[in-house]
Amino acid sequence: LLSQFDPDNTGYISTEKFRSLLQRHGSELDPHKLEVLLALADSNSEGRICYQDFVNLMSNKRSNSFRQAILQGNRRLCSKALLEETGLSLSQRLIRHVAYETLPREIDRKWYYDSYTCCPPPWFMITITIVAFFLYNGVVLDRFVLQVSHPLYLKNALLYHPQLRAQAWRYLTYIFMHAGIEHLGLNVVLQLLVGVPLEMVHGAARISFVYVAGVVAGSLAVSVADMTAPVVGSSGGVYALVSAHLANIVMNWSGMKCQFKLLRMAVALICMSFEFGRAVWLRFHPSAYPPCPHPSFMAHLGGVMVGITLGVIILRNYEQRLQDQTLWWIFLSIYIIFVLFAIFWNIFAYSLLDLKLPPPP
Repeated sequence: LLSQFDPDNTGYISTEKFRSLLQRHGSELDPHKLEVLLALADSNSEGRICYQDFVNLMSNKRSNSFRQAILQGNRRLCSKALLEETGLSLSQRLIRHVAYETLPREIDRKWYYDSYTCCPPPWFMITITIVAFFLYNGVVLDRFVLQVSHPLYLKNALLYHPQLRAQAWRYLTYIFMHAGIEHLGLNVVLQLLVGVPLEMVHGAARISFVYVAGVVAGSLAVSVADMTAPVVGSSGGVYALVSAHLANIVMNWSGMKCQFKLLRMAVALICMSFEFGRAVWLRFHPSAYPPCPHPSFMAHLGGVMVGITLGVIILRNYEQRLQDQTLWWIFLSIYIIFVLFAIFWNIFAYSLLDLKLPPPP
């Protein structure tokens, strides 16, 4: 094929030859993929198309140069919107629904709908929800959630405690404990309703990065801004995902075609505000085990900051290489600087400030 349409071995195909190829074999292609190919041809002003972009498209890969060609084109989509298609199976309707819930551009929705195979499934969010929250707390601790009034609350090896901050695993494992069944319930609901669709679209690697970055930022924010308090709960990771998703909807409001988007945003914000308000109230409520206070609420704010910076960039650039995004590197650098600052703060500030920390459990 390359020798036929690119005899000089330049790595490019002329637009005329490309169109003739589409006319000859267009009936054999998926209509969504054919539409993207036509958009690629119409948006190219140089009279030639990169052969590798064509190969990437046919093998379900999207290069940045290919996507930029689509973005620069003025061609309107020729076929009807994906939402108007009928006769879809239940699984196809679910995939279409996820596409409209998370992606602002019709061409991205069609690309996702055409290429999604559910392999691998959204394993990260499901695993961390079921296995981490329920299996460990239910089987190992013989209870599904530890109340902050339970005797084992502070003696658990998972929560972050300021006196035990040298045990580095606690900056992550605190997500496996929750301060009450209502705390666990709200986090699980938000995590599954928002996290699973996002992972279906953006993949486990990107979503797990946002989630873990929010978790680490949450515990480090507590160690810097609320130095005498312990931390429990997955709110840092959950709030990173939810805030990134909501910010992406706001930034692409006109392009988001999900049903009841205003109502969905209101419900998510109400749930987050309720859970955050409860965490603030609990933090300043008299502790059941003085002098150790109740868990801090600063992890929520750390997760939100990760979501509206790193998370927005990841969710906005569907199937693009983040290495090519300048803003991504800026926010990643800020995040790394914060992590390094918090590490040195934990090493030196506690002794320099001469704080009165609660006794170790």
